[in-house]
Amino acid sequence: MTTTTAPARTNVRRIAAIALAVAAVAVIASALLSARPRTDDTVASAPAFTLPLSTGGEVSLDDYAGSPVILYFNEGAGCDSCLVQMAAIEDDPAFADAGIEVLPIVMNSADQINAERERLEVATPFALDDGTVSEAYGMLGTGMHAGLPGHGFVLIDGDGVQRWSGSYPSMWLDPAELFDIVEGELAAA
Repeated sequence: MTTTTAPARTNVRRIAAIALAVAAVAVIASALLSARPRTDDTVASAPAFTLPLSTGGEVSLDDYAGSPVILYFNEGAGCDSCLVQMAAIEDDPAFADAGIEVLPIVMNSADQINAERERLEVATPFALDDGTVSEAYGMLGTGMHAGLPGHGFVLIDGDGVQRWSGSYPSMWLDPAELFDIVEGELAAA
């Protein structure tokens, strides 16, 4: 019969506690790193698209010719922070005053996203994507779900040129900060 001495058990517990602490630190560090925003100011021709709107009709990139537009790719229905983000953008007059439209794009049905828009008091119609446009703009899998867009923005100037994009896995970008980024990118163009 083998018995473990008290000092040996204490050492095993200490080693286990240290290993658990190291694992916890690694998980937290990984989460923090993956939640950091990623931005790209590569200038490129914006991929053309035409999508149905949640309120009926269609929207096309060509509809914004001559004016800048921010494409707001998000998880949509089931993601309150995504819709609250759009409501906050609607409440910030800087975008409208500068003639900058924001087009939210989701991979939901009209019924799904319209129910959420109504519940969270978002006026802007959402463009309904089957994933093709989200993929063309590099927004699929940038959030919590591999097959969905994350929480990202793409700035397209009035000439149809993509000037900037940003992905925000933390699920929030202050509208004033978004406006400052967009204004700076457009001024630099």
